[in-house]
Amino acid sequence: MTDTPMIQMDRVSCAHEPGGPNFLRDISFTIRPGEWVSIVGANGSGKSSLVKRLNGLLPMSSGRIVVDGIELTDATVGDIRERIGMVFANPDNQFVGLTVADDIVFGLENRRMSRPEMADRLARYADKLGITEYLNRHPAELSGGQKQRVALAGVLAMEPQVVVLDEATSMLDEQAKTEMLAIIRDMRRDGAYTLLSVTHDTDEMLASDRMLAIADGHLVADGTPRELLTDLELVRRLRLTPSFGMALSRELAELGLPIPPLSNEGELMEALWRLNSSK
Repeated sequence: MTDTPMIQMDRVSCAHEPGGPNFLRDISFTIRPGEWVSIVGANGSGKSSLVKRLNGLLPMSSGRIVVDGIELTDATVGDIRERIGMVFANPDNQFVGLTVADDIVFGLENRRMSRPEMADRLARYADKLGITEYLNRHPAELSGGQKQRVALAGVLAMEPQVVVLDEATSMLDEQAKTEMLAIIRDMRRDGAYTLLSVTHDTDEMLASDRMLAIADGHLVADGTPRELLTDLELVRRLRLTPSFGMALSRELAELGLPIPPLSNEGELMEALWRLNSSK
């Protein structure tokens, strides 16, 4: 991870409509290449709107955004969109083709990529996401978790430097969410992507490197997940609900057991296994 920023926001303010009141005010932060950052806040705080400003999907009232050294302007928005891929909560909103394969190569066709290169990327990212067997199926035939992997494969096939996951696990069942988080962790270990997760899920927050907290239109906290999630006043302000693992581990730690007080489910099970093995 280098010190050269991948993303810079400098005093960015946003309004719902031109000339209207700003609902995000003077937001500034820097994200390094390869970093996984969770963006959190209560419903309606502007988290999703904030990340949509990164590639010009929504305009900003004032401020400056720089992605990979390129300042966002009308002239550069195309270059920046090539560097940022977005995965949304509902994968059905991203599907346009009659088959999974059609959807994955849709963006590549728009870039006029050669057929051999498209075929190579299709095979590579379908294998990476474990969806090769679904390539000839209609997306509507897939489960929620399978659809989300297809949507992510379509984004990764474009080989962006930044991947934004906008509530990407929010509509998944527990098994599919666990599988998706494992994929995101693998992406983080690869070091090929800078990751932004807009999320309410505390397990997803704990897996990330850093949290940015938005409240009342301002960036109110910036730190590691374990630092910020121990601030109970901040947790209440952001209306975060601890995961089962976090809540149980905190109660066990308060009872004097040697359990990390902010464990996700996997960490809690590992700590309990070690405790049982030591007896």
